Amino acid sequence: MSIDRNMALELVRATEAAALASARVMGRGDETLADQVAVDAMRSSLNRIEMDGTVVIGEGERDEAPMLFIGEKVGTGSGPQLEIALDPLEGTTICASGGPNALSVIAAGEPSSLLHAPDTYMDKIAVGREALGAIDLDRSPTENLQAVALAKGVPVEDLTVVILDRPRHEKLLAEVRAAGARVKLIKDGDVSAAIATCSRETEVDLLLGIGGAPEGVIAAAALRCLGGEFQGRLKPRNQEEIDRARAMGIDDVDARLEMDNLASGDVIFAATGVTAGDFLKGVRFRPQGALTQSVVMRSRSMTLRYIDAEHNFRYKPA
Repeated sequence: MSIDRNMALELVRATEAAALASARVMGRGDETLADQVAVDAMRSSLNRIEMDGTVVIGEGERDEAPMLFIGEKVGTGSGPQLEIALDPLEGTTICASGGPNALSVIAAGEPSSLLHAPDTYMDKIAVGREALGAIDLDRSPTENLQAVALAKGVPVEDLTVVILDRPRHEKLLAEVRAAGARVKLIKDGDVSAAIATCSRETEVDLLLGIGGAPEGVIAAAALRCLGGEFQGRLKPRNQEEIDRARAMGIDDVDARLEMDNLASGDVIFAATGVTAGDFLKGVRFRPQGALTQSVVMRSRSMTLRYIDAEHNFRYKPA
C-alpha cells in the first residue's frame, strides 16, 4: 500500500492549526497552556481528515494524556489506515519563553511502519545525505566525527555538532570539543536539530546525544524523507520504562535502532514553524490574519515542498 500524496497536504493543515494556536500564547511563560492549545487545535483538525488513523507517538499514554494519547483513533474513521506520530508543539519550553525553532510536527506511515516507542530517553545520532553510511552509534563521538568529516571531505574542525544543553551531556560535550568540532547547544527541539543536518543553509553536520525517544521516531521519519540517516538506542530510566518498551513490542531494549526499525515503508512528514528558526519561519501575525511556513515531505518520492500560507481570520477563525 502507498499513501495518497494528497494526504501530506491534509496533515499540514493540522500542523498549521497547532502552530497558529500555540504562537498566540508564545512568550507567556506558560508551557502547559502552549502545549494544550496546540493539542486541541491539532486534534480538531485531524478529526476532519478522511482517514482511519491511530496515534502511535503522541502526548503520552491514556492515563497521562486526555487527548492525542497513544492508541487514540483520529480522523473520520473512513479512508486509509495510518499510523500517526505527532508532536503538536515540539519545543514547549521554547515557545513559552519566546525562543527559536519551535515546531508543530506530524509523521504518518502505513500500518506497522513506525516504531511504537515509550516515553523514555534515546541515545541519538543523525546526519544528512552527504554523510550517509558514515555514522555508527556503537562508535565513539570522536570516531563518528572523523568518519563524517571524511565523508564530507572536510576537516573535523569544519563540522558543527548540535547537542541538547543538558548536564548529562557534559562528557559528550567535552569529547566533541576536544576533537576540534564546533558545537551548537540547544535548549530544546531536537527534531528540528535532526532535520537541520539535511539542510546546507543551517550549516549543521551532526546531531549527537540523548533526547526523547518519541521525538527520535518523528525525526527518523523526517530524515527518511530527506535521504539522511538516524540511529538510536533506548535509554530507559527504570524497570517500569523497560517493561513498557517490551509491552509495546520492543524485545531488546539495548538494540541499536536504525532507519528501518524506526520508520519504514511509505512515510510522509509535515511541519509548521511556531517560532522563527533555522529550518522554518515562525508564525507572523497580521491584522485579521497570519502568515505561516510549513514543509511537507514524502519518502517514496523524496519530494520536499515548502508552503507559505496566508490565513485570513475573517473567513477562517484561528
